[in-house]
Amino acid sequence: MAITFLQQKKRQLYLILVLGVFILITLIVIWYGFFLKRPNILLPETLRPQTIDINFKALDDPRLEELQSFKQISSFEGEAGRENPFIPY
Repeated sequence: MAITFLQQKKRQLYLILVLGVFILITLIVIWYGFFLKRPNILLPETLRPQTIDINFKALDDPRLEELQSFKQISSFEGEAGRENPFIPY
């Protein structure tokens, strides 16, 4: 009987140590995740866009004058769909 009690005490000691390590790791993760101040890297002042310059001279390119427009598509005439769309053809 004494042997089983000693084995249970050893096992409980190991489980308590594992629980202590788990709690310590959890506290470290919470500390680094929530309480440490980190620099704001979302919108640094140096990366803000300057002004946008549009080059309208590109629209004067002679290659653009050679392009042809699409012909006009007429609107649909007639009935759309079937009376019962779930029956096979």
